[in-house]
Amino acid sequence: MDAARALQVYRQQESFGAAEDLQHALDLLDAARRGTLGPSLRVYRPQPTVAFGQRDARLPGFPDAAAACRDLGFEPLVRKAGGRAAAYHGGCLILDHIEPEPNAVAHSLARFAGFAELLAGALQDAGVPAGVGEIPGEYCPGEYSVHGGTGARIKLVGTAQRVVSGAWLFSSVVVIEDSAPLREVLSAVYKALWLDWDPSTAGAAEDLRPGLRVSEAEDALLAAYGRYAPLEHGDPSRLLQIVADGPGTVLPTTAQSR
Repeated sequence: MDAARALQVYRQQESFGAAEDLQHALDLLDAARRGTLGPSLRVYRPQPTVAFGQRDARLPGFPDAAAACRDLGFEPLVRKAGGRAAAYHGGCLILDHIEPEPNAVAHSLARFAGFAELLAGALQDAGVPAGVGEIPGEYCPGEYSVHGGTGARIKLVGTAQRVVSGAWLFSSVVVIEDSAPLREVLSAVYKALWLDWDPSTAGAAEDLRPGLRVSEAEDALLAAYGRYAPLEHGDPSRLLQIVADGPGTVLPTTAQSR
């Protein structure tokens, strides 16, 4: 993969809040559609969140699942893009990659495949055995999940994509540290929703490479993105200004998950 222009990297130092972080990504997508934001990569550590898919919210067990999240210290949200429930917290990194593109829908499948390989390669560079592909029983299953391990495998990265006329957003959740709370809340959620899954598939990169910290994984991820496009480090306050100056409305979209 390559890019015609440099990718501006914006390191968000603090979470705005679980719901606000999700909305900010959509606002940035709208800014790219309007032409006020160029190719950008927003990186941040999220607050404890369980992001449900639209199908989850229609299941009879959803109220119980949401209550279980709150009992365990996670905020339940329903996202506009993505499949089944996924959990993340401060031991994870979220990378929101936004780019304007005239025919954004044309390469959506190629993005899933290409960025999955990029993310797996970054984890390999950090000393984590990683590959691409759905693993049996994983939470929020997807064809392009990034998994780790050589025997019993665990899910390390989930991705989702949102496309509007003239721009796209590709979001990746990389699980690096502290997998136990994620496994606990996902177990409670999937039980309430009556969905089958294998709790052993929930893990973190540090389970496979002990001692790995979020900061080290972030360095490897940015190095991998540096092979995708030249990187320039931007001021995160610019993103807030861009959003504040715009209408804050995202057009109807096609939501996908892999």
